[in-house]
Amino acid sequence: MLKLRGLAKVYRVGSFGGGRLHAVRDVDLTVHPGQVVSLVGESGSGKSTIGRMVLGLIPPTAGTVAFAGADVARLRGHRRRKDYYREVQGVFQDPFSCFNPVFTADRVFALIRAEYFPRATDTEWRRRIAGSLDTVRLDPAQVLGKYPHQLSGGQLQRLLIARALLLDIRLLVADEIISMLDASTRIDVLNLLGDLKARGLGILFITHDLSLGNYISDTTVILRRGRIVESGATTAVFDHPVHPYTRRLLASVPRLHRTWAQADADLAAGGVDGGCVGCAGRSGGGHPPVEVAVGHLVGCFDDGA
Repeated sequence: MLKLRGLAKVYRVGSFGGGRLHAVRDVDLTVHPGQVVSLVGESGSGKSTIGRMVLGLIPPTAGTVAFAGADVARLRGHRRRKDYYREVQGVFQDPFSCFNPVFTADRVFALIRAEYFPRATDTEWRRRIAGSLDTVRLDPAQVLGKYPHQLSGGQLQRLLIARALLLDIRLLVADEIISMLDASTRIDVLNLLGDLKARGLGILFITHDLSLGNYISDTTVILRRGRIVESGATTAVFDHPVHPYTRRLLASVPRLHRTWAQADADLAAGGVDGGCVGCAGRSGGGHPPVEVAVGHLVGCFDDGA
């Protein structure tokens, strides 16, 4: 359904744009219907840049973003892009910034109606909204007609998901949608994503939180400095990490009954900082992603990634 091949993004930086910042480098990944693929990495690793390229908000410098066989970067004209957004939508980190405080929160539904369903009757539209709100487990009486400041972050985030579901979407780009929510609300949104996955929706789940990625995803992609250093089935990546960076990430996750001193000792141990399995038998200089087990890829690069 969604295929990224050789995807790269370079920003011009510095005085007069004389410098180059490689935000994303040679990324390949695929999202199938009914699959959650997690992009996991620290801040600045290129996760959100990939999400923005998938959504057509910024153009790639190289490579392709293909959805249902069509190159997203080559979509020209309002109609073709409108058709694309009927099937692909994004939900972002800060739900409060997505609403105009002057208007009621459900105005986002009216905007969808005006653009995509101008001929829908009031009865049909109310039925469609009710079905979408029911899917995201919101009571219409508690959210319709309310202003953003009257709703919680979790309610606003689910309203944005409900807005996306008003369309016939096949892919949802969820960019750090859990990070600003409290713990009790996080699990509700994660379970909602699980329900949408069961209905056949493909989800690109962008997060810096390993535990969230482990909970929800089928496939995990570890990014560092804009490159994929490890990818594969979530159980394989978390249970048998191959790249030293992945092992360090997992060793850094706080655990009950383990002090920070013990965590530091684990990080310094050879079992965590040992070499990359994919580098075995190779002379230095790194290597592109290679398969170390069925569907489990690892890559090392000259810049230390």
